[in-house]
Amino acid sequence: MNRQSNLYTIIYSTILVIVVGVVLSVVYQALRPQQLENMANDTKRQILASARIIPSEGQTISDLYSSHIKDSYIVNNKGQKIDSDKDPFGINVALEVKKPADERLLPVFECTTDNGLKYIVPVYGAGLWGPIWGYLAFDSNGDTIYGAYFAHQGETPGLGAEIEKPQFCDQFEGKDIFSKSGEFLSVSVVKVGKEPADKAWVHAISGGTITSQGVEKMLFNSLEPYSAFFLNLLAGTPETDMTVSEPVPTFESTETAEVELNSVEP
Repeated sequence: MNRQSNLYTIIYSTILVIVVGVVLSVVYQALRPQQLENMANDTKRQILASARIIPSEGQTISDLYSSHIKDSYIVNNKGQKIDSDKDPFGINVALEVKKPADERLLPVFECTTDNGLKYIVPVYGAGLWGPIWGYLAFDSNGDTIYGAYFAHQGETPGLGAEIEKPQFCDQFEGKDIFSKSGEFLSVSVVKVGKEPADKAWVHAISGGTITSQGVEKMLFNSLEPYSAFFLNLLAGTPETDMTVSEPVPTFESTETAEVELNSVEP
């Protein structure tokens, strides 16, 4: 065949594309299990980080997760555990937050720590340039935040991206999400000098106003459906000075995430 002809060029290009495609497909399939394991370990790391558990030298995330996360389950917005064939670890929170509160699958992770049992729940929302997400660990009273972890996909370095830094996350420790009467309030993210007197707050990221607002909306939208579950925990906590007569009624949130997470999902 004439190597200078158009037919030769077409046949050669076609064969080359097929060979390269097959090789890439084989490599992808071979590496896929490791990729999935890495993604799962990253999610486990985030869950543990919210409970202030960091692996020490020689510890693997998988072993550390297994030793601390003693139970996981799914609840509904009435605070009831539900039977489901879905793994709480595999719940796509990015999709769940777009549903009405009474249709959501709400994963809960029970974590043992040196400071007692903690309840960890995921949060998901929208920042300035992309999705933001994280995990919050609560004390056994279902009201006080024990620890927080936040992450983002594409917020501005030095500005909105600061939500992942300890200086921001550590502010949430010790904050209560309910009023003394049992009303769900969440946590406000405010500028210096704008601190509310009637609810818990943290200071916003300087120069990251939209991302900070996104965190505040994310917290309310993600945590509000858990209200009944948290109040059930609170009702069973001795020596509480909060008056809890019945779970706070839940309602459909009008704030939903605007973008989807394309890489690591909680």
